[in-house]
Amino acid sequence: MLVGAAPAADKPNVLFIAVDDLNDWIGPLQGHPQVRTPHIDRLAARGVVFTRAYCAAPACNPSRTALMTGVRPWTSGVYHNDQPWRPVMKDAVTIPQHLRAQGYSVIAGGKILHGGFDDAASWDERAKLPGKDPHPAQMPANGIPKAGHFDWAPVDAADEDMPDYRMVTWASEVLQRKHDKPFFLAAGFVKPHLPWYVPRKYFEMFPLDRVTLPEVKEGDLDDVPPAGRRIAKPEGDHAGVLKADAWRTGVQGYLASIAFLDAQVGRLLDALDRSACAKNTVIVFWGDHGWHLGEKSHWRKFALWERATRAPLLIAGPGIAPGVCGRTVDFMDLYPTITALCGAPAREGIAGDSLVPLLKDPTASWDRPAITTHGRGNHAVRTEKWRYIRYADGSEELYDHSSDPREWTNLAATPEAEKVKKDLARWFPSKDAPDAPSDKAKKND
Repeated sequence: MLVGAAPAADKPNVLFIAVDDLNDWIGPLQGHPQVRTPHIDRLAARGVVFTRAYCAAPACNPSRTALMTGVRPWTSGVYHNDQPWRPVMKDAVTIPQHLRAQGYSVIAGGKILHGGFDDAASWDERAKLPGKDPHPAQMPANGIPKAGHFDWAPVDAADEDMPDYRMVTWASEVLQRKHDKPFFLAAGFVKPHLPWYVPRKYFEMFPLDRVTLPEVKEGDLDDVPPAGRRIAKPEGDHAGVLKADAWRTGVQGYLASIAFLDAQVGRLLDALDRSACAKNTVIVFWGDHGWHLGEKSHWRKFALWERATRAPLLIAGPGIAPGVCGRTVDFMDLYPTITALCGAPAREGIAGDSLVPLLKDPTASWDRPAITTHGRGNHAVRTEKWRYIRYADGSEELYDHSSDPREWTNLAATPEAEKVKKDLARWFPSKDAPDAPSDKAKKND
């Protein structure tokens, strides 16, 4: 029996693991043939892996805000990283606030909400973890002039010198405490966010001459409308990477950062397994969005294609049998799912649907697509077969994932696409909220 059916006196704990900028390059999702994620893999073996899970927005702030509040970007107006969410969502109740009202202790460390826009009202305890990543003496280290934090290189440092290591040490201590009531512990990892500075041993796991680049198509942007090409910005990051001959080192840096992350996830899982709460804790592992490494001549997130919007989602815990779910879900579904698993009352006005039916039976019918928004008026609908993108200017992209998983052929202009687009367009919002006010001082990647 799933934990959501447990008596109120026996509510499960939740270990809520957030990861920054991690795409499908983990073992269970097979996004890259050289990934080494043994600890994420063992977590996946304990629960349900959602192979088609998508972010509400391909940027940290709007994605995390939507997930934590249950309010989509087109409702809140929070579309970008420089838009503080609490001023325009004064009455929003976050997941931890809702659980606190049900008797939970709510605790956080690391990155959960976007940097600079954390929410003190959401936590009973918020860890203050000092220190920044060590970095090379010479920056940028990747050879790209003016790269800023778009940089990568090994650093001569120990794991203990990294902020994510310190976060896990703190979270491990929380797990070892005696808890008088159920807890929601949010543990937020920064890696593999840029810059990809991690200890040298992780780079050495991926010898440069053996690194496999993403498979790309020459002229892949030729059938993409101008709105999509403006998002890709091939004359920006990608041009700099090519000019500096840094594509292979970039892929190496991302793989190394993921390997470092995985080691820290392993430490956290070990701490949970040693604790008295191991048998009564639900684990929710999620990434806030995907990441491009040259596909469609694009780097970073900030796009509506598969690589930028697909992210890991693994859920394990008491009563959840191991399995693989290929239904299209998005991270708006996590609020109602956690609510149900914790035996808490459902909240009115929360977007998304509980994933509990899919945790019971990963092959159960599921008639809802995943929807991602990037900026006002730009949306993508993803079903198991189709990705349909419509930009604010009305231009479109349509990809058939049954035959074109890399989205190389835009079918939007073909006569056969009209019926498909009409059917998928019903999931787009009829109205998009105006942009929330921005705080340019807080704009970051």
